[in-house]
Amino acid sequence: MRFHLTRFAVATRFTLVEHGRNRFALVLVALFVPLWTFLAFTVLPETPAPMRLDATGEALSPPGNEVTAISGALNAVTLITGFMMFAATYSGSRFDRRLAMAGYPRAHLVLAKVTALALVSAVVAAYATAIACLTWTPRQPLLLAAALFCAALTYGALGVGFGSVLRREVEGMFAIVMTSIIDLVLQNPIMSSGADNPLLRYLPSYGAMQAGTAAGFSTSPVPGCLAIQLTWFTGAALIALVGFRRGTGTALPTTAQILPGPGPGSGKAVLPAPGRALAPSAAASDTEAH
Repeated sequence: MRFHLTRFAVATRFTLVEHGRNRFALVLVALFVPLWTFLAFTVLPETPAPMRLDATGEALSPPGNEVTAISGALNAVTLITGFMMFAATYSGSRFDRRLAMAGYPRAHLVLAKVTALALVSAVVAAYATAIACLTWTPRQPLLLAAALFCAALTYGALGVGFGSVLRREVEGMFAIVMTSIIDLVLQNPIMSSGADNPLLRYLPSYGAMQAGTAAGFSTSPVPGCLAIQLTWFTGAALIALVGFRRGTGTALPTTAQILPGPGPGSGKAVLPAPGRALAPSAAASDTEAH
């Protein structure tokens, strides 16, 4: 048991150190979240935006700038968390592959990434909630924080998935940015006349947007919306797990890889020793030697 805890703690430390080296993401957290929330609240008019909250069935007319502040906070949280997890996965993929080749358990690496994702999401969500409460007063601040946290989890898992399968950094950044923008702009009644379209229920942050809107302008609890968002997180996490397994598994030798025998025509096969990978150059020199 102590062995597994040590491996988990070491992997978590490596993952958090990788996040700490991403200075640009830390600057985004410190500046982009308050800037986006402040601009959405001050620039847009306070004109009421009639809307129907699907989560509770209530007909609401909240100020347009406050609705956009919720959408902006979700947009900022999802972008930052997705970017941080993508950058850590993309830059650390070779390191993870080497650890797996050396026999480090993949389960510990995966749990470390999930732990880091939860910590990053909690910090960013708490910070965004505090910024929102400084500009206006949501009716359920804790529910708003939960909505931001669940949305951050979802996009963080998507970032891990993008980092595991995409080959270039610009591809992952574009995928995260466009997914978040399309997702949240279509759900904002100020920016989209079809914000009540039933198709929006299939967007990645639908549950978080519904919960965040309820947190801002209603006193009704909406646990079902958070459950929807956590379902999206589960699906994204499974995709990320498959991508991570594919990225670290391709470098590992398998028992089907047979090396040349000890002599020409001997017909004998030698398997690589467990936990060791034979480099291509070594394999070539070994073939020439025999």
